[in-house]
Amino acid sequence: MIAPDSHNYKHLAVSRNDAVATITLSRPDRANALNHDHLAELETAALSFRDEPEVRAIIITGAGKHFSSGADLQDAAAPADMPLVQRRRRARMGQRAIEAILGIDQITIAAWRGAAMGGGACVATACDFRVGSNSAFMEYPEVNLGINLMWKSLPLILALVGPAKTKRLVAGGERVKAETLYDWGILDHLTTDQHLSSKAQEMADLYASKPPIAVQMIKQSTNELAHALGSAIMHMDIDQNLLAASTRDRRTAIDAQQRKQTGEFRGD
Repeated sequence: MIAPDSHNYKHLAVSRNDAVATITLSRPDRANALNHDHLAELETAALSFRDEPEVRAIIITGAGKHFSSGADLQDAAAPADMPLVQRRRRARMGQRAIEAILGIDQITIAAWRGAAMGGGACVATACDFRVGSNSAFMEYPEVNLGINLMWKSLPLILALVGPAKTKRLVAGGERVKAETLYDWGILDHLTTDQHLSSKAQEMADLYASKPPIAVQMIKQSTNELAHALGSAIMHMDIDQNLLAASTRDRRTAIDAQQRKQTGEFRGD
């Protein structure tokens, strides 16, 4: 039985089928790009499952051809006269959404087709498992825009692939396709677009069938062990971003992207 969520979401949809719920990022005309309001809704949806004891597993997916193209570059910037103290708080919206996903008690599974770029990759790596289709690919484009990866998400990819591959992805900006994602352990299962939903559902049903208290305690302890150091130090990534965004190299990077040229960076 599918019951709609009680919230009136604009940028995502939440549904439930017995013990399995699904959050669908729903801005397909923007490849599910994540603006401030979209992230706020994602945080609200993630937190809402604290009051849903009958839900045992949650699938997160994207409407249309892509999981998510990441942070929406057309999102309205903070007003120039907004105090820095408030800009720091506003910039934490993505971090809040990722922390809310990580904090979900139930098992979470990303059902991933097409792009998971930047913030979209952050959402996928915040889930417990990832089922991908042959069209799936990952890319962290932040470095090519002259900024660092935010949202406390560097430890998430590091825990999955280790330091060298993390540097290739985040410092090198490599685009990695589905078979490599599977070989590296980012994807737990690889299937076709046609069978993506059924494979994710199959995995969700497996974990929903387990004793929920034991599963949820194991998940929480595992996450605490895996991300303890990251949680301790990654509060600084917002400030790194505010610093990087103020550099000449940042302006050079944006100009180069718009002109489809290679920028000349000077380190200032």
